[in-house]
Amino acid sequence: MGSGVSIIEAAIAEAQHGLRLDRALADLLPDLSRERLKALIGEGHVRSEQPGRISASMKVAAGQSFTIALPDPTPLDTVAQDIPLVIVHEDADLIVVDKPAGLVVHPAAGNLDGTLVNALLHHCDGQLSGIGGVARPGIVHRIDKDTSGLLVVAKSDRAHEGLARQFKDHSIDRLYAAIVYGHPVPPSGVVDTWIGRSDADRKKMAVHREGRGKHARSHYRMIERLKGAAMVECRLETGRTHQVRVHMAHIGHPLIGDPLYGRERKGFKSILETLGFKRQALHAKTLGFIHPVTDKPLLFQSALPVDMQELLSELHV
Repeated sequence: MGSGVSIIEAAIAEAQHGLRLDRALADLLPDLSRERLKALIGEGHVRSEQPGRISASMKVAAGQSFTIALPDPTPLDTVAQDIPLVIVHEDADLIVVDKPAGLVVHPAAGNLDGTLVNALLHHCDGQLSGIGGVARPGIVHRIDKDTSGLLVVAKSDRAHEGLARQFKDHSIDRLYAAIVYGHPVPPSGVVDTWIGRSDADRKKMAVHREGRGKHARSHYRMIERLKGAAMVECRLETGRTHQVRVHMAHIGHPLIGDPLYGRERKGFKSILETLGFKRQALHAKTLGFIHPVTDKPLLFQSALPVDMQELLSELHV
């Protein structure tokens, strides 16, 4: 098979008899996701001594054996950079980072380097087992550049698939702390809308009529009344782009410092300038999920960053 390829032998046991090939191999090779195995089968990397065409959907029988030629992960065409990170948790399959405000998660136009992905490529050098055949960190969710807090990233194909599934079925526990203008009435409630791109400004998201965009649901609760403002917690059922920012603005209480969804209110300009506070007051404080490989429940907490603590102190009644 040549260099750069690992050869794996898999023998079908009674427990896999009658299953699809991709499902059977996923049972036997837990480090490879079913999607990755489908791709390997489609690319001709799975062979058998038994005659006949090999496909992901073929049914297998106990006693059959297969050879999988697993190519080494292809390097990601993104430069690794030694950028300091606050690591909350790390194991062979995933890493939880406490992201500072100002750090972009993924390279894109305008931010081709200096991102969390660049930092993780350096930090995880040699530890990325390959996601979809590429040695890359698996970004399953994002938080905005100027939002701080907790983010989980997959290091393995299996973890990436498992985490993505949990985000898709909304079983991830996510709690955000925000400082908003005004005092919400009622002090707790549910915001249930549809969110999509704004017609007026494509950089913004907006609340739309039912069926347009994606369904978004947030639970908010006022934690503390402040001078002309409030500390609130927002627990997300869904994870739409800018969801907390859009939902709090929608009910008339935009985040302090939000350049897109909140207009600066009277009496706050001097406070923000004195503190040098130039971002939306939003922090991803709690992140909980089931470890996609060990099935162990994990829950992480992040303290309010210094800039938001200073803002909170300045606004205390």
